[in-house]
Amino acid sequence: MSQSSTLKAEARERVGKGSARALRREGKIPAVIYGDKQAPVAITVSAKEIYYRIYNGGFSTTVLDIDVDGKTYHVLPKEYQLDKVKDTPLHVDFLRVGKNSVVTVNVPVHFENEEQSPGLKRGGVLNVVRHEVEVHCPAEAIPEAIVVDLTGTDLGDSIHISAVKLPKGVEPTITDRDFTIATIAAPAGLKSEEAEEGAQAEGEAEAE
Repeated sequence: MSQSSTLKAEARERVGKGSARALRREGKIPAVIYGDKQAPVAITVSAKEIYYRIYNGGFSTTVLDIDVDGKTYHVLPKEYQLDKVKDTPLHVDFLRVGKNSVVTVNVPVHFENEEQSPGLKRGGVLNVVRHEVEVHCPAEAIPEAIVVDLTGTDLGDSIHISAVKLPKGVEPTITDRDFTIATIAAPAGLKSEEAEEGAQAEGEAEAE
């Protein structure tokens, strides 16, 4: 489960593009706390700290306690805007979450036991169809990753969401189909060999 951590912030009285530019010159960025049927709260946070939180991973699945001038807000990062050239953060939206809140998040997919996959041992390639899976889950129990066990997988196998053991309370948002997470594709050399064998067999059949 992702661990809660604290983020320092300051209340923001001025809004607008001019104010945002001034904040960025000071090493800060504008942000908003919203949701839970309460009025939005405009704040400023450290651009450097948000940058490191984003690029260290898990930012969008980590519940935070934001300290705004002594008042604490329990939140989940929902959206952030990056500079198109520098990839530095420009703005962040935080969603208030309560004890029983259920949230929708994208959770990264991790694979384990690759050495236990006969298909990969034979030179197969793990073709990842979904690097993330969107799920509904309790805000206090967001998984750090969805773990896919590759034990026993062979060439040509497809791994569907139904084969993945999800943590309690975690459900995929896609419910109308058993979607594919990854496949084990045959190596190029084996494909060529099989195609050649197939063509040869076809030619022999026609000769007969």
